[in-house]
Amino acid sequence: SVIDTVERGINTIVGSAFGMPLAETPCVNCGQCIVACPVGALREKDDTDKVWEAISDPTKHVVVQTAPAVRIALGEEFGMPIGSRVTGKMVSALRLMGFDGVFDTDTAADFTIMEEGTELLQRLEKGGKLPLITSCSPGWVKFCEHNFPDFLENLSSAKSPHEMFGAIMKSYYANKQGIDPANIYVVSVMPCTAKKFEAGREELASTGYPDVDAVITTRELGRMIKQAGIEFTKLEDSQFDAPFGEASGAAVIFGATGGVMEAALRTVADILTGEDLQAIDYTAVRGLEGIKEATVEVAGKKVRVAVASGLGNARKLLDSIRSGEKEYEFIEIMGCPGGCITGGGQPIVDAKTQIDTNVKAARSAAIYEIGRAHV
Repeated sequence: SVIDTVERGINTIVGSAFGMPLAETPCVNCGQCIVACPVGALREKDDTDKVWEAISDPTKHVVVQTAPAVRIALGEEFGMPIGSRVTGKMVSALRLMGFDGVFDTDTAADFTIMEEGTELLQRLEKGGKLPLITSCSPGWVKFCEHNFPDFLENLSSAKSPHEMFGAIMKSYYANKQGIDPANIYVVSVMPCTAKKFEAGREELASTGYPDVDAVITTRELGRMIKQAGIEFTKLEDSQFDAPFGEASGAAVIFGATGGVMEAALRTVADILTGEDLQAIDYTAVRGLEGIKEATVEVAGKKVRVAVASGLGNARKLLDSIRSGEKEYEFIEIMGCPGGCITGGGQPIVDAKTQIDTNVKAARSAAIYEIGRAHV
């Protein structure tokens, strides 16, 4: 009910309740209104000028990180089929644009997996607040703050991967490279408009500086590549810069609904068995249904889990827990339907194409294909 029809009769317009600024409403900045708008009247706040300015500033060391869902959608901005895997071309384009370091948010997703996996174990073994709920989706987190404040203690204490990565850039990386953190400018390329709001949150500045300085969407990156005159489809493949370009297959699948849950369960299994288990797939939490439930066995322990994507489904799930109807130990919630693959910052697919192509299925299949190719 943040955006709706207001006024009456011929004066009816689409707007926010009582004409309030969006910042004063329960808007969660998910950007799904941009994707849904039938006349293309809505768009994200454009941060491309900020990024170009930073790149052209010789005093700034500008690094960029890309989320897993970007690499399976960016090609659509250049006429490539939905689900095209363009990781190598994307890295080449970012280098040509002038970034000093081109890194993979998947690396930070692995850190998040370790944090959330061990946090789940601690809560299970020491009687902590359950169910543990993932905290990677900033649209979901803001929705929880507005609508389910009684569940805030259930949220994982882990930052989202790109924020965690920004903190590492301005601490560990700055120290290793001998660069003043004040001169490091971190750009996140995300499938998500809510990450723009998240980057501005005061609490996300653990080094004394904002973890992330600018967030651009997949669509904005596409525009920047075109502005730079780069012929994207003709680029050769390149690799991310070491050491922040290496990640597990578990990190890659963060982009699809159920991916964070599966990745964390893999970590828990490794910890409990004390072995580096190979080819662990928790397929019970895969799929594009709005709400998925399962009881999974992790190294002999039975864990009741649920996965929800889309905030309407999140509301249904949490209401069922509030009422006592359902009980779980671990929950993953993504703000956007299908997860980050259909985030509010992803390329917009016209209605005619959507009739013939299942966009969520094509992008999800591409994410899992990349995941299988990783260690």
